[in-house]
Amino acid sequence: MSSGNLSAARLKGDFDVERLLAELAVLERTQWAAQRTYGESLEPSEDTVLDWRVLPLRSPDGRADRTDPGGLGLVEYGATPWLEKTPYIQSILESLPTELRAVRLMSLGAGAEVDEHRDQPYGLAAGWVRLHIPFVTNPEAVLTLDGQPHTWQPGTFWFGDFSRPHSVRNGGSERRVHLVIDAYVNAELLELFPAEFRDRVRWSEVLFNRPEIALAEGELAGFQSSFAIPDAFLYGEPEELADDARPDRPARLRLDGGRLVLEVDDEPRAALVHLGEGEFRALGWTAERTVKAEAAGDGLRLRFRMRQGSRMEETVRTAATASV
Repeated sequence: MSSGNLSAARLKGDFDVERLLAELAVLERTQWAAQRTYGESLEPSEDTVLDWRVLPLRSPDGRADRTDPGGLGLVEYGATPWLEKTPYIQSILESLPTELRAVRLMSLGAGAEVDEHRDQPYGLAAGWVRLHIPFVTNPEAVLTLDGQPHTWQPGTFWFGDFSRPHSVRNGGSERRVHLVIDAYVNAELLELFPAEFRDRVRWSEVLFNRPEIALAEGELAGFQSSFAIPDAFLYGEPEELADDARPDRPARLRLDGGRLVLEVDDEPRAALVHLGEGEFRALGWTAERTVKAEAAGDGLRLRFRMRQGSRMEETVRTAATASV
């Protein structure tokens, strides 16, 4: 762990490199695909490196073609067919004391590099973290994270705060392969972090995972409504939430299959998970962004919220229940 910040930490756990490589060899017979980014389009990013390949082991709905990390959506995350071929990797994932999102094997070819960028929103303040288990590396495969170079070794277990500036370059003659795990933050997961890391954490800035408080369909039906949604709530940053320059979009909440579903521009965008007191997060997301529904006259008052640790931005819209 860097002595000057909380950008990286080696976690408890060492894994059998021979078993990891044996299962990697099984997966070599499959077709690894280009890394994709998540957004309104699932097309490969223009800055995708030619030899930056991904094999998803967990993905939205367990789809084998989803190499992106996913986001708010209509389906749960699940195991892909590739995970069933790797019982040792599966046992590692099952041992982690938290809910997982995407899990991907990511291969950076010899000579390939990824320019400096940030992965948003990630980190303790966003409610989920990105963990790495290296499988294959070489001394010239270097991750630079928050200004610090890292060459994590096979079989070790690492946290990196990838919301901070980072880049990776493989200057060696061998590819670099890591297992990349996206996990929700809870107290049990943080027990895997070294004590000196936890002693320096500002706990008021950690966004802990909140379990679902299920509601009966009859109660959920009372939240069905139509309204205007801030565009930034879907894919923007907290400081953009109340930006009047970004137009609202027509939206509604409707009951479907026992869940509330958020529709935007007449397209289903996300199922909602109730966290208590009429506050919902999107399926596949954290409480980094939520909508809280309150009774207001004959309709509802909707509080659209975006959080980063203890900081919260909020904007309010009214919703008409009669037009659903």
